[in-house]
Amino acid sequence: MSNKPTLPKGTRDFGPQQMAQRTYILDTIRTVFQKFGFQPLETPSLENLSVLTGKYGDEGDQLLFKILNNGLDDPKNRDKAEQAFANVVQGKNDSNLTERALRYDLTVPFARYVVMNQHEITFPFKRYQIQPVWRADRPQKGRYREFYQCDADVVGTDSLLCEAEIIRMLEEAFGQLGIEKYTINLNHRQILNGLVEAIGAQGQESDLLVAIDKLDKIGKDKVIAELQERGFSDEAIQKLSPVFDLQGSTQEMLDTAERIVSSSEVGQQGVNELKVILKMAQSMGSSLDHVRFDLTLARGLSYYTGTIFEVKAQDTAITSSISGGGRYDNLTGVFGLPGVSGVGISFGVDRIYDVMEDLNLFPEESTAGTQVLLINFDKELQPQVIPVLAQLRSKGIRAEMYPDAVKLKKQFSYADKKNIPYALVIGTNELESGQYSLKNLKSGEQQSLSLEAIIERLLADR
Repeated sequence: MSNKPTLPKGTRDFGPQQMAQRTYILDTIRTVFQKFGFQPLETPSLENLSVLTGKYGDEGDQLLFKILNNGLDDPKNRDKAEQAFANVVQGKNDSNLTERALRYDLTVPFARYVVMNQHEITFPFKRYQIQPVWRADRPQKGRYREFYQCDADVVGTDSLLCEAEIIRMLEEAFGQLGIEKYTINLNHRQILNGLVEAIGAQGQESDLLVAIDKLDKIGKDKVIAELQERGFSDEAIQKLSPVFDLQGSTQEMLDTAERIVSSSEVGQQGVNELKVILKMAQSMGSSLDHVRFDLTLARGLSYYTGTIFEVKAQDTAITSSISGGGRYDNLTGVFGLPGVSGVGISFGVDRIYDVMEDLNLFPEESTAGTQVLLINFDKELQPQVIPVLAQLRSKGIRAEMYPDAVKLKKQFSYADKKNIPYALVIGTNELESGQYSLKNLKSGEQQSLSLEAIIERLLADR
C-alpha cells in the first residue's frame, strides 16, 4: 500500500500566492458588504441533521455530508452500526447512524441563528458570512465538494429595496474585481407559479421547475423529453413552448412574460415586482447593462419564494454560476418563527477565483509579499541589524531577514524565487558609515542611502 499522501476528491490546497489572491477576492467582497450596512456573523461547520434536511429539495438532501455518530466505528457497536446502515438503505432516517451533517450552505444556518437569537438582534437584520460549505457532489471543473461562500442576507423586511441593493452589490463587487463581462439573470418564483397556472399544470410545480432550470445545460429537446417523462401533457408543453425561445431586452422579455401569465394574478404580481426592483436599481445608479430576465431560471432550492438571482461570467471556460440567491419568505417559519421575510445573495469564491485566473484578472499588487530582504552576513552582525528590521516593519514595510548566514548567492536566489524586489545589504562598513546598500533586484541598481532615505524609497514604491 502506497504511503504517498493525496487529497480527497473535490478539495484543493492553496499555496501562498493563491491565498493572497483569494484574500484579495474576500476583502473586496467584504468591503462591499460593509458599505451596504451588513454585519459579520459565523456559525458552526456542523449542524443538526434536522436543521438541514428538507430545506434544499430532494436533490439537495442527497448532497448532504452526514457525519457518523461517535462510537459506531467501535467493534463493540458493530451490530448496532449494521442495523443503522440497513435502516438507511431501506429509506429510514436512523438517528443511531447520524444526527449531524456539514453545512450545505450559509442561508439555512443563518435562518436557524435568527430564530434562536430573535430577541437579541435588531430587525431588519443585515448580516454577511464568509465560511466554507460542503456538498457531496461529483467533482468536476468549477465544482468542488468543499468551497467558500460569501453571503449577505437581510431578514425582517419584505421591501423590494433589498433586491435592488443586491443588484448594486453584485455590480460593485464584480466591477472592483475587474470582471467586466457577466450576466445577472433574474426571475421570480411567482412568475413561475403563474406559468404553471397558465399551462394548466397545477400540482406539478416542482417537476416543472426542476426540468426548465436545466434548459441552459441540456437544451430544449432534452427538457421537453424530461417534462414528458414527468407526466406533462402535450398541450401543457405546447403552451410552454414560447418560454424556450424568449428573446429581446430585459424589458421586452418581461413584457412577453406578462402576456404569457396574463391569466394568473400571482404571475402578474411577480412581473410587477421585478419591474419595481429594476426601477429602484436604476435610481441607485445601475445601468442594468448586466441584468437579464430569464424566465427559465428556477434554481432548484425549494425555499425561494420571490425574486431569484443567478450570475454567470462570460468569455471564460467556467460555465457554472459564480453567484446566486433570492427571497425566501418562509424559511424561518420551519424553525418556529413565521412571518419573517428574507432575501440574500451568495458569492461563490472558488468559482470567482477560477474565472479571474482564467481571464488573468488578478492585479500584481494582490500577490504582493515581502518588499525587502535584509542580507545576513554573519551571526556577529545580527544583533546590530535586527533593530533595522524592526524599524522597517514599524513603518509598515513588509521586511524579512534571511535567518541563516549563508552564501550571498543563496540569499539572492531566495529573494528571486519569492519575487522580493529589494535587498538591503548591511555589513560592517555600512554599520560604521550609517549608509546602507539598497539593491533593486529587478534593475540591478544599487545605492548607498541612510535608513531614513531607504524607508522613504520603499514607502513610495509600495
